[in-house]
Amino acid sequence: MAGSLVASVVFLKIAEFARRPASEQARMRAQLEAVVAVVTAEIAPASRIVLEAADGAAIVLIGEPAAALRLAQRALTASAAGVPLTAGLNHGALQLSGRKGAEGMTGDGIAVAANIAEFAASPRLLASRAFRDALAHAAPGHEAALAPAGTFTDAGLRTHDVFGFEEKALGRRRRRYAAASALVFIAFIGSGLAWRVAHEGSASFVRALNAKYPYVMELVQRVRY
Repeated sequence: MAGSLVASVVFLKIAEFARRPASEQARMRAQLEAVVAVVTAEIAPASRIVLEAADGAAIVLIGEPAAALRLAQRALTASAAGVPLTAGLNHGALQLSGRKGAEGMTGDGIAVAANIAEFAASPRLLASRAFRDALAHAAPGHEAALAPAGTFTDAGLRTHDVFGFEEKALGRRRRRYAAASALVFIAFIGSGLAWRVAHEGSASFVRALNAKYPYVMELVQRVRY
């Protein structure tokens, strides 16, 4: 069946694969297959497609940028066990030709993910701007973990703004929103809004607040994250 879709792609690349002896290549490919089997086990088969590549594997996740980021992080822990992996994450268009396997799916979504994986040093993940934007839309706040990591030019002379995973950046984001939520709370108390909540009921008050100040509810959602 032919068609197209937009999805998140995790390209797992074995570092310096072409330079390794054939016996080592075979061993690492077997190890990579085991890693992919483990990290995709929690994802419904209907939501993922695994494609083989010459030096790694591409995992396509339909509509789940946050799951793609978690999967990439888990896969890279295999580097500690002797599998030198890098990961490139992208969100983009894919074309289905109706064939089985890697030949049945092509598109810029996979190509950009593969190029970005080439930029990374083992064991690191890099993500495209398109992936970060998709993550921000699907799971607001999670994109804070992806910090700017530079601009790279691929073999086709295309430039890519890339972002690397930084747990510290996510922590800073959480602290900023926690401080902001505290200020909002203080403002509520100071303006007598606590009295309104007590008399109107919390549910009706929150609905009215959301209608008048939608940015406040967005802040609450981000702080909750």
